[in-house]
Amino acid sequence: MTTTPELLTVPEVMARLKVGRSKVYDLIRSNRLASIKIDGSRRVPVEAVHDFIQSQLAEAA
Repeated sequence: MTTTPELLTVPEVMARLKVGRSKVYDLIRSNRLASIKIDGSRRVPVEAVHDFIQSQLAEAA
């Protein structure tokens, strides 16, 4: 049985990344942060946030 990925709202992503709303949408628009749309609501898988953080750490190294 596969588990469904946990989905975060944009405000939850903002809190985790400590950035503003426009920055989150900019990351989504630029395909740096994966997301899906459910009936007009944007959701971001937790793994996408983890992947984004890891890619930023790798770039900084």
